[in-house]
Amino acid sequence: MRRAGGAAPGIVAEAHRLIGAARAALATEPRPRAMLAECAGRLDQPLRVALAGSLKAGKSTLLNSLVGQDIAPTDATECTRVVTWYRYGSTPSVTAHAGDGARANVVVRRGGGTHGLTFDLDRLTWNAPAPREVDHLEVEWPAAALADTTIIDTPGTSSLSREVSQRTARLLTPEGKQSIAVPGADAVVYLLRRLDAADVRFLERVGAGTTAGPGVSGLPGPLGVVGVVSRADEIGAGRIDALHSARDVATRFAGELERTGLCQAVIPVAGLLAFAAATLRQQEYAAFEALAGVPVDELSAALLSADRFARPDVVLPVAPELRAQLAERFGLFGIRMAVTLIRLGVRDSATLAAELTTRSGVDELRSVLDVQFGQRADQLKAHSALTALARVLTAYPGSAADTLLPRVRTLLADVHGFAELRLLGRLRTDELTLPPADLAELHRLIGGSGIAPHLRLGLPVDAAPSVQRDQAVAAVRKWRARARHPLADQFTSTACLTAARSAEGTLSLLPG
Repeated sequence: MRRAGGAAPGIVAEAHRLIGAARAALATEPRPRAMLAECAGRLDQPLRVALAGSLKAGKSTLLNSLVGQDIAPTDATECTRVVTWYRYGSTPSVTAHAGDGARANVVVRRGGGTHGLTFDLDRLTWNAPAPREVDHLEVEWPAAALADTTIIDTPGTSSLSREVSQRTARLLTPEGKQSIAVPGADAVVYLLRRLDAADVRFLERVGAGTTAGPGVSGLPGPLGVVGVVSRADEIGAGRIDALHSARDVATRFAGELERTGLCQAVIPVAGLLAFAAATLRQQEYAAFEALAGVPVDELSAALLSADRFARPDVVLPVAPELRAQLAERFGLFGIRMAVTLIRLGVRDSATLAAELTTRSGVDELRSVLDVQFGQRADQLKAHSALTALARVLTAYPGSAADTLLPRVRTLLADVHGFAELRLLGRLRTDELTLPPADLAELHRLIGGSGIAPHLRLGLPVDAAPSVQRDQAVAAVRKWRARARHPLADQFTSTACLTAARSAEGTLSLLPG
């Protein structure tokens, strides 16, 4: 996810100003002073995106595929039961942190064959007199994808251990004694294998926030939430049309999520295939090429199951050990897709890797994350900071900082970038009484395809400023007129006004 320069300098500067004023007013209160210092620091740090979802939803595999490197353990070890922060660092390192601030270096082991990394938490040497319980892990890694985005891998929300599940809840929706804590993430990617009541409750909790005392009820958690139908290739039992089935499921999930009013998008992704494609080896390409020469019926019979495909008594022009590796890394869907692409004319490993990546759905997810999170990083971070500031001010009344609270609440309610994000989420599920062409234009104007002026206006990147100004003025007039139409319902009128304000904001950014 890349960060667009100058995405929302005004709201970040205002958040800094308000936090600074609150810190000065609460200088004698140690706890709020420390929390506000953390708030201020986060505004200048990379965007924090949490990967959340039920147990074995594929969070670590998706993280590896987004980063393009094998940096997250995917085996069910103790390290998958704690929150793990992945940040950019010049050299790889893994550090365990205890609740009291103690730290210990973690030994990283890489398994043989297809097995990835394992973080060894059994023999930790703490910089403290006695052993501690691990609160969270921090991984620093020289991956370009982490330069502008810190990714937080969380334990499953439906773990058999209540304490393990609560670690994710405390990060995203602090409550009780922790209710005025700063939410740990600015945005969330929520992985779904199926949409059950537990998923809906968790998403509603993220969206609605929690009660932290009088006047704080309803403060939201992270503003940006994107849903992912994970392990999408398994929905179609590994068939070649599995992702089509997964897309239908994603559409149904989006409809069922209407009552949460939260997800800006729901995307199907085959994370296993995406990571395997990003790390495709020449030996694997040669194996796929050999399998492409096997008669269709014969290969289809061998691919009835992963166990059958790897059996030594099944005669194929690829060694059983390599077949087992292909099944573990690509899955049956990936094998079928790779063989089909080679039969259709793919002739080298680089092209095959690119085609498999596209068909895994991860490119579409990256595009959505860039538009919804990367280009709006400043807005999302400011929203987190202002939400935490409102919680602190409400929990510690009776100082000069009380006068700041109305302004903070006004910003949370009225900042146009926040309104755009909320509207983008509702457009996924609520129908507007507009023609399809106008609906597409509105989606584009409010930043659904990117927040650069030419993208909002539907113009080429090299369009002359005068052309962009004329287009923006026409859009302001058009959408204000739409909002005043006597037959427009309230939602349509509000959406049209939002589009008009987006056009005005675009006009203000143009020269002249």
